[in-house]
Amino acid sequence: MASYKQNLPPSALLRQHVSVADKKSKAEVQRDRQLEEDRKAGTAPAMVDVQTGRDINPHIPMFISQNPWYVPSEGPTLKHQRPHEERQKKMTEIHDWYQKGTTGKAATKFRKGACENCGAMGHQKRDCFDRPRKANAKETNSNIAEDDFVQPKLSLGFDAKRDRWNGYDPATHKQVIEEYEQLDEARKVVKEQEMKEGELEAVTTEEGAPKDEDMYAEDADMAGVSVDMDSRTRITVRNLRIREDTAKYLYNLAENSPYYDPKSRSMRENPFAGVAGKELEAARFSGDNFVRYSGEVTAANEAQVFAWQATRGGVYAHSIAEPTKLEALKKEYEKGKSTLKNETQKELLDKYGGSEHMERPAEELLLAQTESYIEYNRKGKVIKGKERAAISSRFKEDVYPQNHSSVFGSFWREGNWGYKCCHQFVKNSYCTGKQGIDAESSAARGTTTSNEEVFKKPKMPENSKSVGQNDVKQEIKEEKEIEDNEDHDENEEASDPPRSLTPSSDDEEKEKERERERQIEKERREREERRREKNREKRGRKKAKLGKRKRRHRDSDEDSNSSSGSDSDSDDERKKALRKAKREKAEGMKAAKEGDRNRKYNTDYSNKAPTAKELEAYQLTSIHSADPMAAYIESKFEKNTQSKHSVTIRFRILCFT
Repeated sequence: MASYKQNLPPSALLRQHVSVADKKSKAEVQRDRQLEEDRKAGTAPAMVDVQTGRDINPHIPMFISQNPWYVPSEGPTLKHQRPHEERQKKMTEIHDWYQKGTTGKAATKFRKGACENCGAMGHQKRDCFDRPRKANAKETNSNIAEDDFVQPKLSLGFDAKRDRWNGYDPATHKQVIEEYEQLDEARKVVKEQEMKEGELEAVTTEEGAPKDEDMYAEDADMAGVSVDMDSRTRITVRNLRIREDTAKYLYNLAENSPYYDPKSRSMRENPFAGVAGKELEAARFSGDNFVRYSGEVTAANEAQVFAWQATRGGVYAHSIAEPTKLEALKKEYEKGKSTLKNETQKELLDKYGGSEHMERPAEELLLAQTESYIEYNRKGKVIKGKERAAISSRFKEDVYPQNHSSVFGSFWREGNWGYKCCHQFVKNSYCTGKQGIDAESSAARGTTTSNEEVFKKPKMPENSKSVGQNDVKQEIKEEKEIEDNEDHDENEEASDPPRSLTPSSDDEEKEKERERERQIEKERREREERRREKNREKRGRKKAKLGKRKRRHRDSDEDSNSSSGSDSDSDDERKKALRKAKREKAEGMKAAKEGDRNRKYNTDYSNKAPTAKELEAYQLTSIHSADPMAAYIESKFEKNTQSKHSVTIRFRILCFT
């Protein structure tokens, strides 16, 4: 602190008529700044505390050394930073505690304020621990018990209240020592008695004196200790060392020796590096850095270096934030690097030659002899030797039983697997070839192989839309199957012409059959469209008839001039506004019931100003709180809203079903 500025409370400033706005001149500011630098450099004397008379450290910041206005002082001081004795609470000393027992002094007669039962001072009759007397001490004035100690009023702090050794008397530990000594003496007596009776052999020293086995009891216990490597205690013995071994920090005591971290008990570098004659010790311990360069640590370091180089080259990659991206970039880089290296090597070999020296010749040519034994059979396959024969599958391959030309599972339809050559779904069935496919497709159409209709297809009900759609899907599926069969037939003809060759009349019949089916389908769709158009017109007539009934009563109350275009437009806008107001009111009531927690995430609050029609609709639909019919109107509106909602849900369910 270079300078001191006296801070006075506002009341003192008013009494002394001191202006707060007074500022120092530029010369005074420079003088104070120079004085502060001199005091910090030691060339000028430091300020003196007016309370204690000691010097104030000039390096103390101004906001600490400057006293606040509510702690006024006559000069520079640090009293406001020190504890105030008048505000300090005197705590109990560590040796102060409640006294136990009694004083050992008893009175000869009963005293006022003593216990009426035993006559001792320090407690009342209700707190007395003595047996209740038939004739108490107050009546008999005899046999008065010893007085209790007057307990001090202790002021305990937070730690003192929770100290488990608070009030402990160290003198009581003497009893424990005496008990152990007595047990030790008794054990020695029992051992001497057993030796005299011959049950134990006396163990003596070289001089013939009896040897005390307890001398090495501590060493024997330590030698028999085994470290429990259980998961609960493993962490406690993780860094323990054998005490006979030399500590890491004692290997090299030179000033420039490697740093030893006592917290992690590790020495990174080799303490024997460059020390002659310490090769054996260096083999035992060469620092803990080898752990940092083993396992996947090297790969992680290489990835970090690659990330730095990529970022320097303009491709941002972070080894921790984006490890997957970094790995992909690194793989791509390594691939491009190897490709470029191979291309460069190939160009050099093509230009200068020498590719024959890059290939390693066989071992037989290199060493002129080999010990590898290879045995071949008559067909040239390897039976024994270095190169094992390829293991073939234990399943039979390219086997087509029952005259099939494809394997089972090569054809699938409607959840069933079968043969592609004949569309059979039974595994042990005999292949029928193209005739089986034709028979299956004709059976699906309801005809025989000669296109004779054996049964009539059921007519589709006109009021059923789903049935017609299913028929269309089934017919489309059959057409696809027929086209697949034709493709299969063409493939069979290309692979085996003599077997699958058919006359051209069959193709013409099939083409006619397809044309006939397309015509039937077209007629059926036209009938469906006509039926839908009739139903649509019927619904329109009903709707128009119902609208005339509703408008009849409404039109009777309108004025003769309401038929103009502007009036009709305004009425339409008013109706729309009324419907919107009712809808918003219903939605508001629903949202109020559900609460804000069940509100949809995509709720949109419009901030547009309402139009005049919307304000008029709000005034028409709003209900005043003083209206006696307000509760009835609200309940009626709520019931109508619920009924409309239920009708809408039922209509949607009927439409979907």
